Amino acid sequence: MLTPETLTRHELVGLSARVRAGDNPDLLDIEGRVVAETTNTLGIERGGGEPTGPRAGERASRVATVPKAGTSFEFELATGELVTVEGRRLVARPARRTEKSGDSKWR
Repeated sequence: MLTPETLTRHELVGLSARVRAGDNPDLLDIEGRVVAETTNTLGIERGGGEPTGPRAGERASRVATVPKAGTSFEFELATGELVTVEGRRLVARPARRTEKSGDSKWR
């Protein structure tokens, strides 16, 4: 179960996220859904923009690549609870970070 205490050990793709603080002021307040994760970055898809495509409801979206180190993220859980996490706690391969067995420093 995804709780504030276990967030750093769970899959982040699909969660709503917002950049709360960071070394790069251009990235502040970026918010949207996490669509990609690498060892050192999160890809946050920002919706909105001009209507595109054949259906009027479609909107252009952009994915912002945000470095984990030096950034604080705020994630929204399914319960609506907001959890702030220092990005340095997330720096690792996603598969390694979410391990539940073996000798993992993330358990």
